[in-house]
This record gives sequence, C-alpha cells and structure tokens, in this order.
Amino acid sequence: MANQVVLVTGASAGIGKATAKTLLAEGYTVYVAARRVGKMKDLEELGVIAIQMDITKETEVAAAVEQITAENNGVDILVNNAGFGLYGAMEDISIDEARYQFEVNLFGLARLTQLVLPYMRSQKSGKIINISSIGGKIYTPLGSWYYATKHALEGWSDCLRFELKAFNIDVVIIEPGLIQTEFGNVMIAPMMRRSGRGVYGNLAKTLARSSIDMYANNSASKPQVVADLILKAIKAKKPKTRYVGGKLATPLLFARKWGGDRLFDWLIGNMLK
Repeated sequence: MANQVVLVTGASAGIGKATAKTLLAEGYTVYVAARRVGKMKDLEELGVIAIQMDITKETEVAAAVEQITAENNGVDILVNNAGFGLYGAMEDISIDEARYQFEVNLFGLARLTQLVLPYMRSQKSGKIINISSIGGKIYTPLGSWYYATKHALEGWSDCLRFELKAFNIDVVIIEPGLIQTEFGNVMIAPMMRRSGRGVYGNLAKTLARSSIDMYANNSASKPQVVADLILKAIKAKKPKTRYVGGKLATPLLFARKWGGDRLFDWLIGNMLK
C-alpha cells in the first residue's frame, strides 16, 4: 500500500476529506485536489500532498497529473469525488449553468481519467472509483440537471468498466444516500434564488424546508460511511461494480427499482409534504 498512489478530488470537505484521511491511515500515498487548497491544510499536516486544481480547467488537471507522475510515476487509484448539485426548476436554470454542471460532474472527471489511464495500463492494474449518488438511479423535483449528470456518470462508468477489463483496471461506482456534507448548504440558497419566487416557488420552498429538516435533525450519515465503502472497494481483489451506503440509500433504490415510476412519484410527493 505504501507504494500505491491515490488521487482524491474534491477533498476540501466532506467525503473527499474523510476518504483522504482514511487512505492515509491505511498506508497509501495520498494526493488530494480541490479548488480551495487552503481548506486542505489539515490534510497536509497529516502527510497528504495537496494540489490546487479546478476540475474544469484542462491546464490545472494536466498539471496535477504531471506533478504526480514526476514525483511518484503515476496514479494507481483515482477517486473521482469532485462535484456539486445544481438545483432549481429546469425552466429557471440557464443552459450555461447546466453546461457547467456537466463540466464539473462529468467532463472534468472524464478528462482526468483519460490522463491517468496510460500509466494504469502500463502497469496492468489500477482502480477508478467514481462517486455517483443514489441520484444516478432515482430523482427528486428541481434537480433535473444534477440528476442528469449522475445518470450519465453511471452509464459512462459501465462502459468504461468493459473497456478497461482487459487491462486489469477496475471501475467502481459508489452511490451515497443522504450524507452530512456541504451539499445541503450549497444546494438550498441558489435553488431559492432561481425558483423561490416564480411559478415553482411553492415547490422550491417545500423542498428547501424538507432538506433543512433532514440535515438539522442529523438524519444524514457521516462522510466516513462513504470513505469506508471506498476503502472496501480499493482493498477488494474483485470489487463489486457498485457500493451503496448512507441514510435512505437502500430503501429509495429498492422503491425505485421495484415500485415503478408512479409509486416512486407518490413516495417522493409524500416525503415533500
């Protein structure tokens, strides 16, 4: 493990930070990347190597991979965690905002993956861990663009898994449920600015109130739950293609898979009352 190099994106808080700490404690050489490098000072003090990187900027993504290659040959394990949730009625969100959501949650992730793959192929080993969401399988109102990126990530990952099998590179999807991260704070205020006063105002207020209640009552799981799943996937000789964990994840995925669209619509509607 001491010889294995891990890169964790989106490590300035939440799942990424918890994952970096967990993997460092297990003996891996850990690099972390995020826009807010100052938020990773605590990780640097522990021995993690921090890189400032905006996942949407080609030059910064390439520079990060070049630094790791120069210092440690390449990335053995990539944890694609960087992402955010764009919320608001589909009609209220500009196409430019929607494009940026895809740039962060899919295209930036894909470009980084392209850049680390040559080294993995040369070693005939590697793991790519993509942090999706139960949102890759389900939906709620006012999250159309966010859920679109997670549905896309799931399909992208499935195709990639087939393509890389011959090179002994695993592709694993992690599907967290409700997690105590900055997600709720980042989601609510922008959503209300976009849709809180228009024709979707009542729905936006209901969703905001429901989200605040869930996070305020400590109903969400701690990020460590996801970090432990990531470690489990990394250490497994034959990892599963998907790991699910966190509050509400299993029951919501079960209801979506077996209940059908109308039942799931009814379930979400009742949760938002």
